[in-house]
Amino acid sequence: MGMERTLIIVKPDGVQRGLVADILGRFERRGIKLVGLKLIQIDRATAERHYAVHAAKSFYGELVEYITSGPVVVAVLEGPKVIEIARSMIGKTRPNEAVGGTIRGDLAVEGLRNLIHGSDAPETAAEEIALYFRDGEVLDYTRSVDHWVVG
Repeated sequence: MGMERTLIIVKPDGVQRGLVADILGRFERRGIKLVGLKLIQIDRATAERHYAVHAAKSFYGELVEYITSGPVVVAVLEGPKVIEIARSMIGKTRPNEAVGGTIRGDLAVEGLRNLIHGSDAPETAAEEIALYFRDGEVLDYTRSVDHWVVG
C-alpha cells in the first residue's frame, strides 16, 4: 500500500491552550508516523501563500490575521491514506458541526478557533509541506512498530 504525506498545523489556539501533545498524540496513537515537526511563527507572506485559494473570500483577511497571531506547530504525517484518515480525525471545519471523537468535536467550540489545519489532497499536501519544510527537514525512517500498523 502506497504511503502518503500530509501537513498538519496546530493553530495558535491549540498552542496557546496547551493542546499540541494531545492533538499530535491522537495521530501517533492511531499508528500514523510523524516525519517532520517545527514550532514556528508564520509570517504574513507565508500565510497569504498558504491561504491563497481563499483570497477572494470575505474571511481571507481574518484567516491570515489569525494564523499569524501566535506560534503554531507544523507537522508532516506519513501513512497509507493519511490525508483521508487525518481529515476524518480532525472533523468538520466548524467546531459546532464536528462530531464527538474528532479533534474539533472534542476540543474546539466555534469559528476560526478550530485548533488544526490538515491538507485536503495529495497535491495540496505537497505544496503545503514545501511551504514550511526545506529539503532534509522531513525524514524517511522505519519504526519498529510499522509492521504492526501497516500489514
